[in-house]
Amino acid sequence: MYDLYAKILNIIGIPEIFAQVSWPIFPFACVAALLVLVVIFLVLMERKLLAYLTVRKGPNRVGPNGFLQTFADAIKLLFKEDIMSRDTNKLLFTIAPIIVFVPTMVIYGLMPFTEHFLAINVAVGLFLVFALSSITTVGIVLAGWASNNKYSLLGGMRSAAQAISYEIPLVIAVLSIAVLAGSLNMSEIVKSQAGGIFSWNLWPALIGFIVLFICSIAEVNRIPFDLPEAESELVSGYNTEYSGMKFALFFLAEYSAMFIISVLIATLFLGGYLPPFSEYLSVILFKNILNNQALLGVFIHIEQGFWLIAKTYAIIFTIMWIRATLPRLRADQLMAFSWKFLLPLSLFNLILVASLKLIF
Repeated sequence: MYDLYAKILNIIGIPEIFAQVSWPIFPFACVAALLVLVVIFLVLMERKLLAYLTVRKGPNRVGPNGFLQTFADAIKLLFKEDIMSRDTNKLLFTIAPIIVFVPTMVIYGLMPFTEHFLAINVAVGLFLVFALSSITTVGIVLAGWASNNKYSLLGGMRSAAQAISYEIPLVIAVLSIAVLAGSLNMSEIVKSQAGGIFSWNLWPALIGFIVLFICSIAEVNRIPFDLPEAESELVSGYNTEYSGMKFALFFLAEYSAMFIISVLIATLFLGGYLPPFSEYLSVILFKNILNNQALLGVFIHIEQGFWLIAKTYAIIFTIMWIRATLPRLRADQLMAFSWKFLLPLSLFNLILVASLKLIF
């Protein structure tokens, strides 16, 4: 991706030294812009979808058919007063939302959205994704403790217990993908699934896919696993004392995490940016029409982005559908479900995948 960035600057007439200096900033600027747009759309999508599934009207006042409601909410949060109680630990209270939000931004840079659109390509990308995602739990616990509020502290501790319980089967399920691909590099994992829908990791690791999907919902605190912010018992839990942009950062982190975990599931199990066919549609449709290989490459690049986003939003739709359908679990039910059911299932999946890999 750096070569493409340097070429664009060179065409404009900017020397390469500027590309070398500005390159570390450019990917994260792109990620920040993408993240804000994704969250704005996801919030609107969820409100519209939940309204449809629960037979309500949903947002329909601000803008045509309510499509500007999310922007209005963002502006309201931006100008809302930032309030902190007298006994709050102000330093930790302020940095907690940042600790929750920033790791998600870095994870965006590790995802291969297309073959060439990958900001950070490292050999242990998959390991780095889960190392960074675990940091957000520290921010949530810190927010609960620094608020000097018993409801917030209970919400933070619930989050820590939930994260520990569900990260173990989640990581074991992902290990099966590393076994199948023989690599921890995100691009290599996608390329190992080339050849169409029957080459995807979904089939040999179907149990792992189910475990990862359930654990992912728990990791991003979505219903039926939203115990850390249970409004009925904890008055919104760890973020009870937050307002304004600090509250908005928690909100932004939750929706951006839901998007990136869906991208991760699509990348690991559903072929990522690869098509469900043995060949790209662009090649099938335009190979005989377009003699220019560079132009055909552009069409393939766009198609790769389309396939990844289509798979991602199919997963997001399912997560939102679950929210509209299932009730919240009790804390003891949530823990028992992970330790007694998901953990043994993930271990069985790993043994099964390793056996299949050894035999075939």
